[in-house]
Amino acid sequence: MNVIPVPLPGGRTLARDYIQSYESVDHLYGGDFRNVESRRHRMEWLDCTENSRADRIKVAETLLAYNTKHNPHAAVAASIALLKQPGTLVVTGGQQSGLFTGPLLVVYKAITTILAAKEARENLGRPVVPIFWIAGEDHDWDEVDHTYVLNRTTEISKIRMEDPEGPRSSVSAIDVHQENWTQVVDKLDAMLQDSEFKAQIMEFVRDSSAGAVSMTDAFASLMGSLFGKFGLILLDSADTELRKLEQPFFQALIMENDQLEQAYLHSAADITSSGYELQADVTKGAANLFYIHEGARLLLLKKDGVYTDRKNQVSFSQEELLAVLEAHPERFSNNVLTRPLMQDYILPVLTTVLGQGEMSYWAITKQAFETLGGQMPLLLPRMSFTVVEGTLHKHMDKYGLSFVDVLGGLRDKKQQWLNAQDELEIERRFEEAKAAFTALYDPLIEQLGTIQAGLLKLGSSNKDKIVDQISFLQAKARDAMEKQNEAALRQWERIELSLLPLGKLQERVYNVMYYLNRYGPAWLDELADLPPDFSGTHRIIYM
Repeated sequence: MNVIPVPLPGGRTLARDYIQSYESVDHLYGGDFRNVESRRHRMEWLDCTENSRADRIKVAETLLAYNTKHNPHAAVAASIALLKQPGTLVVTGGQQSGLFTGPLLVVYKAITTILAAKEARENLGRPVVPIFWIAGEDHDWDEVDHTYVLNRTTEISKIRMEDPEGPRSSVSAIDVHQENWTQVVDKLDAMLQDSEFKAQIMEFVRDSSAGAVSMTDAFASLMGSLFGKFGLILLDSADTELRKLEQPFFQALIMENDQLEQAYLHSAADITSSGYELQADVTKGAANLFYIHEGARLLLLKKDGVYTDRKNQVSFSQEELLAVLEAHPERFSNNVLTRPLMQDYILPVLTTVLGQGEMSYWAITKQAFETLGGQMPLLLPRMSFTVVEGTLHKHMDKYGLSFVDVLGGLRDKKQQWLNAQDELEIERRFEEAKAAFTALYDPLIEQLGTIQAGLLKLGSSNKDKIVDQISFLQAKARDAMEKQNEAALRQWERIELSLLPLGKLQERVYNVMYYLNRYGPAWLDELADLPPDFSGTHRIIYM
């Protein structure tokens, strides 16, 4: 495994500035993640505010119950035991639950979280544990119900879970029938090539889905199989037992809702006035909370002092909403702007691992943290990779292609290469033939027009038909050239399909199972042994 950094062009402007020139955006964030003093300042602040967060013993016991069910590893139990101790800090990373873990970036985020906790532990001389926050309260089923793999014929294939019946509820609350699991697992089995590791990989997958009630259950079980040995604690944001511990903070979110609304609006204004675009909606009258009504997750708005949803299915005064919270905390859920605040109430977060899009919208929460007496945690860029397999690397060398070339699109370069294979210079000679014919024929047509006007139109039509026939033969010759170079063109296609599927970075599309099937579970150990790089630089892994 050879790893080479390759900076990506473009990217989110605000996140890029956070990573590359923090001093220009320090007014929008809580500290520079690369600065050891920032980490120590954050650690000291967490020590001083220990009593303002949820009881760490109760949180740890809730996490122990959840992980005993889905992630029963001795290393995880040891991490949770450390979490119970005063002074233990947390590095978090998270994502929606996805089919067979979803895209590769989920795996990379988990590894970044594990490595960041290890580094912080060494730098600060303090216990630091990694926690993966599963966003099970999200209701975007269409985002998590599918995944992509390279199939046996090295083509991109989509595996998709059937749509569930019922209301648009949180992913953790949506029941998935066992026959649906059997269907998608069998599809994965059929698509993966036979390998020495396949039986083991499919055992992981089948075990995770066996008896899984929801997508989140299977996701947690599979993530535990892959990362439990590293001590990675799993947390489901939709866990009803956790929701009971979050009740006091939901109360604060309701009681201070108007002030929070102003804080979000002010932060949004700071961001736009600094020349950046907002990465999440910030609107007046938004409560930034969801309410679960008859299984459906409804976004709450404020109208004339009343909390309601867009279709007016529910309606509460502030007092009524607080009373419902007291009796039924499980009916409440965070949105994208209140989740960071809730995470900081539940856990002593030193650092949270984010993708660049997430880093951009977290800036909106800066003043909201302060409104509730908190401080934004340090943000750490998720490590980012593209895997280039050995045969693929040879093909790229053969055609003189770099990863940056692939990012720019290979259509023009492929055509240039194909043209270079044309030793007969077919394209040039056909174009010359058409030009020569036209040069000879046009004057004749003009002279025929002096004999009879109708011959001018007939001659022009006749010329076009002859040129079309020459072009037809030219196209046939081009097809023959491509047929002659068919094997090479398939290599070009494989390069693009592997490294830039669907026009996106590999890590945003492909599932990890293809790579585990090819290189074995030890591949994750190799990733975890890589030197940590939190600079936000994309890296190429040459296998």
